[in-house]
Amino acid sequence: MHRSITLGLFASTMAVSALAAEPRGFDVQHYATTLDLDIAAAQLRGETLVRFNATAPLSQLVLDSGELVIDAATHAGEPLRFQQADGKLTVDLAQPLAAGEHASVQLRYHGKPRFGLEFAPARNEVYTVFSTDQWMPSINAPDERATLLLALRLPQGLRTAAVGDALPSRQLPDGRIEHRWQLRTPMPGYVYGFAAAPYRHVQQPHGTGMLHYYALDRSEAELSQLFAATGEMLDFFAERAGLAYQGDYRQALVERTIGQEMAGLSLMSEAYGKQVLADASQTGLIAHEAAHQWWGNRVTCAGWEHFWLNEGFANFMTAAWLQHSQGEAAYQEMVQGWEQRLRALREKGADRPLQYPDWNKPSVDDRAVVYKKGAYVLHRLRLELGEEVFWRGLRQYTQANDGKSVVTADFQQAMEAAAGRSLQAFFAAWVYGVGGELG
Repeated sequence: MHRSITLGLFASTMAVSALAAEPRGFDVQHYATTLDLDIAAAQLRGETLVRFNATAPLSQLVLDSGELVIDAATHAGEPLRFQQADGKLTVDLAQPLAAGEHASVQLRYHGKPRFGLEFAPARNEVYTVFSTDQWMPSINAPDERATLLLALRLPQGLRTAAVGDALPSRQLPDGRIEHRWQLRTPMPGYVYGFAAAPYRHVQQPHGTGMLHYYALDRSEAELSQLFAATGEMLDFFAERAGLAYQGDYRQALVERTIGQEMAGLSLMSEAYGKQVLADASQTGLIAHEAAHQWWGNRVTCAGWEHFWLNEGFANFMTAAWLQHSQGEAAYQEMVQGWEQRLRALREKGADRPLQYPDWNKPSVDDRAVVYKKGAYVLHRLRLELGEEVFWRGLRQYTQANDGKSVVTADFQQAMEAAAGRSLQAFFAAWVYGVGGELG
């Protein structure tokens, strides 16, 4: 995900700890969300059922709700007291829960999002942009994983792409269509999302699944051309991760976005699609978002202070893909760019450790540390360990943490196990500090 503009909208401060996340007292198991989307008016009405387990004695459910207006909270049809403040929704449960007990809360709400959900009436298009809590009350923190049942109520003539598997749609009494999607693998809420418009759609078989491409401004032939390398990318990342890609993979070009990975879905801009058609070598963003399907989605940082485990990895794996597909010069060009940016950070005193204690409203320089220094450090670790040990360690790290939330120490331990020696000096200089001699 290229969050260089919007990350600060949803990144939250968490104290660095062994677990990275602050205890909540509950664990969300499942969301079921229905959205009525009015593209012309740029507004929504929604209902979300939240199913959760208490992990400690619990009397309140606290969710992120952005700028949504909550109209009602109920349990088994009975109203619950709730309050909203500072983007948080606090619901008083019907009765306190003991650890291990489970419950559900039904929420009804509306909103006219300023961000998080983008409406493009001229294109009859709507799509998500990062901040899930702006269209459904949920948990923003990356360590919280849950399944999702999503229903999108839209006018006829639109096609949707969303996270999970497509379920049969149905026509509503008013003539609109309810598009239904089910995400069966628990995923962090920040990788939920969708896009809808009268898209052209191309699908191609890949392995046991299908590749899907969507756009308004591109022909079917152009879609096939600009996403031609997708299957090979997924195979390359799967081999490096030691984990096969699971299910279908969807990519859509929307009116404007800096690019976002979601669970089995990536969004890029129409302008970027035009760029790739003009120069087939400009596939870096496609690769970056595809790499996130492993490093970011399946293996997710436990807190934003370990965000380099998502973004530094995706940047590095993009370069590894370019090395594989375009040759050593393409890889070295990216490495040199990272090194130059890190040198500039150091010259202005803006270099920081990769593990942040206070990742909240990152500056452009802060983001450069996570994205570019993070990738550069992985390159230096590759040189330190050599090809066989480095890639074996990366595979073992990815396999061991599939479906889990990780902290930086998890990666260090995996690489030390592969190397058969301590890497503390390397991590102290490059990851936890601002040392490390540039080439």
